[in-house]
Amino acid sequence: MTQNRIAMTFDADRLARIDGALTALEADLDLLIALTLEERSDLVKMGNKSRAFCTSALAVAEQHAGLMPRDFDFDAFRHDHRALEALRPRTARLAHLMQRASDTELALGSDLMAASLEVYGVIKVAGKDKGVDEARRELAARFSRRSQASAAGGSGNNG
Repeated sequence: MTQNRIAMTFDADRLARIDGALTALEADLDLLIALTLEERSDLVKMGNKSRAFCTSALAVAEQHAGLMPRDFDFDAFRHDHRALEALRPRTARLAHLMQRASDTELALGSDLMAASLEVYGVIKVAGKDKGVDEARRELAARFSRRSQASAAGGSGNNG
C-alpha cells in the first residue's frame, strides 16, 4: 500500500465505552435545541466581539433596573448569560473533538481510496487473462458512472 496516513483499530470494549459516553452526553445535553435554516437566518447573531457587549448590557440593566420596561425579564437574561458561559467551553471542546474525528475519518477514507485505486490499477494492468475480468468490471463501474454522467452533460458526484 503506497499510502497509510493512519492505522487504528477499535476493540469492542473501547466502542462500548465510546457509545456509553455518547449516550451519557446526549442525555446530559437534552436541553440543546435544533434550529431550522430559516430560524438560524432570522436570529440576531452574537459574535466574539459582542460577548463583552452582552456582559456589559447585563450589568447596566441591573444597575439601572428602574429604566427598563416592566416586562423586561431579568431572570431570563441572567439565566441565558450563565448558560452560555457554561456551554461555550464545552462546545469548544466538542468542536475540537469533532474536527479531529472528521480529520481521522477523512484520513481513513483516503487510505482506503488509495489502496482501492492501487488494487484497481493492478487488476486492470496485470490481471488481463488471469480470470479477474468480472472483478475488474465491478471495480471499473465506479468510474463508468462518472464518465456516463459527464457524457450526458450531468454533474453527478459519485464520490
